[in-house]
Amino acid sequence: MQPFERITSQVIPLDRANVDTDAIIPKQFLKSIRRTGFGPFLFDEWRYFDRGEPDMDCSNRQVNPDFVLNKPEFKDGQILLTRENFGCGSSREHAPWALSDYGIRVIIAPSFADIFYNNCFKNGLLPVVLSAEEIDTLFEEVGPGYQLTVDLKNQTITKPDGTQYHFEIDSSRKERLIEGLDDIALTLKFADEIRRFEDRYRQRMPWLFSEPASL
Repeated sequence: MQPFERITSQVIPLDRANVDTDAIIPKQFLKSIRRTGFGPFLFDEWRYFDRGEPDMDCSNRQVNPDFVLNKPEFKDGQILLTRENFGCGSSREHAPWALSDYGIRVIIAPSFADIFYNNCFKNGLLPVVLSAEEIDTLFEEVGPGYQLTVDLKNQTITKPDGTQYHFEIDSSRKERLIEGLDDIALTLKFADEIRRFEDRYRQRMPWLFSEPASL
């Protein structure tokens, strides 16, 4: 998982509330568990006029020119600005996979669905909760060339005029993002302790590890 500490990027404004996980990545793409290759299908039903299918070539598909990801001035943004209850619906982990694979590193919203919020941290995404008033201000100001600086270490968002917003984050989740640790990498930090425990366990209960007698 890519470590996260500080990023400055164009903001992508997605002015919609209650964006569910089926809108983020439609159900037909859930057949794959590779974690990669979902970026071209992010917001598929809003982004294209035809129906996307797994592994299809998107280069010749008819795009919706009015959708924000298809506008050249926003397509390379890494910060998504959106409305309340983002990530509602099913618990599919493919939703943060698709956002991350597209290049999104930060999502700013007034609220998130709980399961989606937790899945973000497991996949290197930083979900930032700001007040509805702060979100309204950002939507009023955002446009082509509008960049924010998100500093995870100091838990701040800095606007182009220097104004800063502070956000809260659980300290353990913050540490995991800064160090780039997913669940497996976090467990491997304790590999030596796990190994020593297993050795002690074998010594105390060797019969649990003996080979069964052949019949």
